[in-house]
Amino acid sequence: MKTWTRALIVALGVGIGVTGGMGSASAQGAPDKSKIKVGISAGNQEQIFDVVKKVAARDGLTIDVVVFNDYLQPNEALASGDLDANAFQHKPFLDSQIKTRGYKIVPAGLTITAPLGIYSKKYHSIDQLPEGARIGIQNDPSNGNRALLLLQRAGLIKLKAGVGQNGVNATPLDVVENPRKLKLVELDAAQLPRALPDLAAASINNDYAYQAGLSLQKDTIAIEDARGPYANLIATRPQDKEKPWVARLVKAYQSDEVRNFINTQFKGSIIPAF
Repeated sequence: MKTWTRALIVALGVGIGVTGGMGSASAQGAPDKSKIKVGISAGNQEQIFDVVKKVAARDGLTIDVVVFNDYLQPNEALASGDLDANAFQHKPFLDSQIKTRGYKIVPAGLTITAPLGIYSKKYHSIDQLPEGARIGIQNDPSNGNRALLLLQRAGLIKLKAGVGQNGVNATPLDVVENPRKLKLVELDAAQLPRALPDLAAASINNDYAYQAGLSLQKDTIAIEDARGPYANLIATRPQDKEKPWVARLVKAYQSDEVRNFINTQFKGSIIPAF
């Protein structure tokens, strides 16, 4: 098992390799879990899962949360059996991970939509970006594609026809028009907030922006359409998808209590996808 950048296990300090407790029997007669481990990314999901845990507990399901500071390790931990589920990614990212790493992981239910933003500390609008400005984008295929589509939507670049959609991820090599001669700087998603002072602007995922104290409403010069295909999801292994504890986890997340918390706490910077 690789060393994790940061793994915080909530609730009694349960160790990563420990399996969940056993609860009521399923309809097939196999025992169902009453305790599970769920991997999430640091930031707003930590607050949301505080509420999810309370709702799930009333249904007899104890959730131990494992918090990660990157986007690669939660799927590795799930695929290897160190987690029962994770909740941090959208479907295009999961599809990319399955394609490149061969994981056997499936979606189980939707959680939130967190619109991607182009953030800047130096400029207040797209029009102010100078020629040759350095723009940070994510270096993973899914989120890098997402950033390029947002730059194209903002009128800053044009991509080659046929890329960026339908499972064909765009890369900086697919930029065919770049009138301001922007320099696209590919960085790990978690590094982009720290690199922002050295860049004209950067595409930053919502959870990392939240951790860095950046506001989607105040610090962005372009925002992704919240109705796009990037709704986050709960994922698990295929053999677990139909187990009762998965349905209970999804039900807890998709409860009215969690929906109301998201709407009240985040005021539109993230929105329920259920």
